[in-house]
Amino acid sequence: MRYLYTTFILFAFWLVLSGKFDPFHLILGALSSLLVARMSADLLFFEPDKKGRLGEALRFLAYIPWLVVEIFKSTIHVAWLALHPTMRERIDPRIVTFRTRLKSDVARAALANSITLTPGTITVRVEEDVFTVHALSDKTAAGLPGAMEERIARIFREEAA
Repeated sequence: MRYLYTTFILFAFWLVLSGKFDPFHLILGALSSLLVARMSADLLFFEPDKKGRLGEALRFLAYIPWLVVEIFKSTIHVAWLALHPTMRERIDPRIVTFRTRLKSDVARAALANSITLTPGTITVRVEEDVFTVHALSDKTAAGLPGAMEERIARIFREEAA
């Protein structure tokens, strides 16, 4: 049923954005909506037996202010590295690989996106539980995975592996 709901929501969104109502575009929009819904229906509607989604959403909303502060602190650090004449030699790009204890795809995606949102780090690849991250300096590399992973583990109630 969630597949059908997702298809209708996507098709309605497509209609609003496209503004095209001729048969060709309607059929194309419906097929696109079916295809995308087939691939991602579980992202919009979760299994009915899975409890705690509201709690996850509330914990994630509480995580956002912490993430914004981390983004701000990292922005200051990267700007200091780039603009201060004596700090430029501390720019030491590197690739950092680490294993995460996060098990769900949603938690891993949240961690990967949080890392990428933070200036000075970019998530290059995620394969199962192995993250590959580009870090701009020693300080940005040293914080991986760190507190961010811990907070996301608390959001999704994932215990240590």
